[in-house]
Amino acid sequence: MGDTPSYSPDGKRIAYSSSDGHDYEIYTKSVGGGGKTQVTSNNTDDFWPSYSPDGKKIAYQGYEGNDPEVSTDSEIFTINARGGPAFNVTNNDTFDFQPSYSPGGKKIAYVVYEGTTGDSDIYTINAGGGDAFNVTNNDRPDFFPDYSPDGEKITYSGTDVDGFESEIYTINVGGGIPFQVTNNIKDDEDPSYSPDGKKVAYTGYNGLGSDDGEDYDHEIYTINVGGGGKSQVTNTTNSFAASPSWGRRP
Repeated sequence: MGDTPSYSPDGKRIAYSSSDGHDYEIYTKSVGGGGKTQVTSNNTDDFWPSYSPDGKKIAYQGYEGNDPEVSTDSEIFTINARGGPAFNVTNNDTFDFQPSYSPGGKKIAYVVYEGTTGDSDIYTINAGGGDAFNVTNNDRPDFFPDYSPDGEKITYSGTDVDGFESEIYTINVGGGIPFQVTNNIKDDEDPSYSPDGKKVAYTGYNGLGSDDGEDYDHEIYTINVGGGGKSQVTNTTNSFAASPSWGRRP
């Protein structure tokens, strides 16, 4: 999947990543179109923007080098939503990406990729930096973290115990045993909590693999956080809809 756009807390703007012809930068734009603002301006690629709850800052993934295909180090940064100097939150030698602000704005959830093993885990860190906490802490790939509105849980996409497909899970921010929300034989990714915390929107694949002719047909679904109540939101047929952001509306 590409990176997920992020609604501002007031629902009036969207942060996203786009190429300026040389590299990828973070931009914001009015939900009605127009009012485009370039937030980052550097010589490296920036992805995965996430608005802070007060709308004043944006967290994002920035690369150490200008080629994501060969870079072994990316960091989580924060920057004022109107641009300016960036702050390196993680500041380490690991490959960090997919940041998501906590509802209170004090924490950021993100993914750490272990390049030698192919494993990735969900971590949290103070928005001002410091020691990180490993939330999922297992030997399977976990991606796409998103805080619940009360800040007590994180939803994410993780490979099942057999390693065959990804499902949507929730887990306490302090770690522990995750709860499996979706349960099927197809990949489910990109979860986003509803504003009331009762549902999760996500990307669901309709195919089982590249050989079945439906691998690139995926849609947006919603499901109750306790499982059940699955509903298909989009119906693109032989195309794809992906990376939902369930934002509040004014």
